[in-house]
Amino acid sequence: MNVSKRVYENVLQTIGNTPLIRLNKVTADLPCPVYAKVDFFNPGNSIKDRMAVKMLDVAEQEGKIKPGGTIIEGTSGNTGMGLALAAIIRGYKCIFATTDKQSKEKIDILKAVGAEVIVCPTNVEPEDPRSYYSVSKRLATEIPNSWYVNQYDNLANRQAHYETTAPEIWEQTEGKVTHVVVASGTGGTITGIGMFMKEKNPNVQMWAIDSYGSLLKKWFDTGELDMNEVHPYISEGFGEDFLPQNYIKEAIDHFEKVTDKDGAVMARRIAKEEGLFVGYSAGSVIAGLKQLKDKLKPTDLVVVIFHDHGSRYVGKIYNDEWMLDRGFLDVETVKDLIGGLGKRRLVTIDEDAKVSDALELMKKYDIEQIPVMKNNEMTGAVTQAGLFKKLIENSDVKDFSVADVKENALPVVAIETPLERLSHYITKDNGAILTKDDSGQYNILTKYDILNAFSKG
Repeated sequence: MNVSKRVYENVLQTIGNTPLIRLNKVTADLPCPVYAKVDFFNPGNSIKDRMAVKMLDVAEQEGKIKPGGTIIEGTSGNTGMGLALAAIIRGYKCIFATTDKQSKEKIDILKAVGAEVIVCPTNVEPEDPRSYYSVSKRLATEIPNSWYVNQYDNLANRQAHYETTAPEIWEQTEGKVTHVVVASGTGGTITGIGMFMKEKNPNVQMWAIDSYGSLLKKWFDTGELDMNEVHPYISEGFGEDFLPQNYIKEAIDHFEKVTDKDGAVMARRIAKEEGLFVGYSAGSVIAGLKQLKDKLKPTDLVVVIFHDHGSRYVGKIYNDEWMLDRGFLDVETVKDLIGGLGKRRLVTIDEDAKVSDALELMKKYDIEQIPVMKNNEMTGAVTQAGLFKKLIENSDVKDFSVADVKENALPVVAIETPLERLSHYITKDNGAILTKDDSGQYNILTKYDILNAFSKG
């Protein structure tokens, strides 16, 4: 077992020197080896620890913050984590503004390390007083002895990667790296690494990954800052709706856009196939690299940056319901659909209950059909449509027993049944099916569940 013999005085000394790990399965179709610079090994679980401490070092040297002061920043979460760790060790307070599209996990983690977090709307212009850029700037003018970090325009951001990340990659690959692929937002990582690599070997290709909804790729390709490119997107931690000052175009060779879905799906693949529990941007980096595979040769050596850890996204890309709701899961069988919908209570009713009881259950749970039970066996079903018809004909039906009005039992299908075959079971008279999951419990699928799966697939 390889155990470090070094003893550290505090957590900040453990930042950097993260491993380079070869990817084997998710990049098997590429012609050359691909290595991941796995920066979630940093103590704050992201690459942002590097630049957070560097920016604070420079601010202290320049007298921008005094002992006991307050660090203020607009952050998607990871930079805030790095700053918060530094603040703990060096005795500062932290106030962070973030957006409402960021995962709850990121916000909760920032609070756990003592930061105050203000959540701002995503879909507003950067100049809007409600934006997290504007809120953080305003707070810095109102709070005495405070320092507005501004990672976007703070050149210590890219300097951190020039001084640490890039030299580590160069040394770990023995100078053989030919491509570095980075999901790019503030520009610090891609530019800092690119500046170093171009000095060492101008032929090293720096590929930046962008999101649809960001203006960075069009700026790089045309020099134009086109706000028509900007629209809401789900991907986190990269892409921008303005141009941060950290960017130097000469340090970058190509920008590639990746869809929200492709990044999310690939992150899940990396976790399952490589054993690396990565964040959203890592999935996008690999998805983007695979889009560019025709530009690679067998003699190339690619390094991709895995920025952060999957724990930041357990309520999003690693949550089947979240993925299914956005059409990101490829649903092919009943089992896929059940997994995406998550565990739901199956509401049933006993044969001896009254019709009025069934109506109350339908109202309470907003459902249209209920399986009927006798001695723990299904003997039929009652449906909203069937009861409505009977009540129109005879209002006294509400006092009847369920056994008197029950209809045929809902069909039970095997859990591996392809969705396409469900048309045999879902009819105008029958709006749901039942299936048993691996634990032997019944699950219900309505026609709306199935239609939604097809509409998002």
